[in-house]
Amino acid sequence: MSLIASPLRFQQHPQPALAVYSISDLEKLTGIKAATLRAWEQRYQIVTPRRTETNIRYYLDEDLRELLNVALLNKNGLKISKIAKMSAHDRAEKVASLSSITVSEDTQLDAMTLATVEMDEFKFSHILDTNIKQRGIEETMLQFIYPFLSKLGVLYFTGSVTPIQEAFIGGIIRQKIISAINDIAPARKPKGPTFALYLPDGERQELSLMFISYLLRKRQFQTFYLGADVSVSDLADLSRVQQPDYLFTIVGNAYIHEPVESHVAGVLEACPNSTLLLTGYQAAMHDFSETERVRVISGLDAMLKFVDELAAVGRRA
Repeated sequence: MSLIASPLRFQQHPQPALAVYSISDLEKLTGIKAATLRAWEQRYQIVTPRRTETNIRYYLDEDLRELLNVALLNKNGLKISKIAKMSAHDRAEKVASLSSITVSEDTQLDAMTLATVEMDEFKFSHILDTNIKQRGIEETMLQFIYPFLSKLGVLYFTGSVTPIQEAFIGGIIRQKIISAINDIAPARKPKGPTFALYLPDGERQELSLMFISYLLRKRQFQTFYLGADVSVSDLADLSRVQQPDYLFTIVGNAYIHEPVESHVAGVLEACPNSTLLLTGYQAAMHDFSETERVRVISGLDAMLKFVDELAAVGRRA
């Protein structure tokens, strides 16, 4: 699982004034085959597409929302013939009730997508809180949030999700992670290696950084969470006060502040007693195998394996 796939980087990309979808777009976003969508259109008039002058189907935001509701109900066992007889209001009400109980993972991802499009904080938070209560934040992040963020990336780049909707949902997820971190009391006498977590200037993958912080604290490692826009001189200041065993950072494809090699060299000089754990798209594109005190982490699975191995060593000690 990649740490670099999260679309919640809050980058500014041009967004179309009006989101327009082809039938293949809807197939990807709703999980309903294009042939099925055409059959529903002809037999039940579920959603009637607009057509271009050359008779090509296209759909708008309201069509996407309606089909997301239809997909949710159908995946949850309701026959399409019954769904077709319901009003749009009744479908939305039924979806709201489904989102309040334990349903399949696919249904929950669809419900989270719809809550994002509608900016429905209650629905989105309720789904997350229910899963966190049942599974814990770690499993919820791995099985629901990261798959959801991948799906959200498709919505974002088709223009269905705007930067403000992205920021809104990112804020909710951030609150859940912070709450989980706050529930873990810092170890009074921590054992094992210490970690400092930071993002360099211009890198915005703070959700992934916060989640790594949670994983480390849960395993009783001492962590120094420094957040975003941390400069090399900031790390030098840290090193004069504390000398963490590991520095962890992410350099994705949006990182353009300076060449990655220059940043790595500066960090190693500023923190001579620390090993740099580096992940992200640009980390994978560079060869640091011959660079001392640098270890490239290929993704979230590799980071989990690394910290669990450290935790196991600590338990044996």
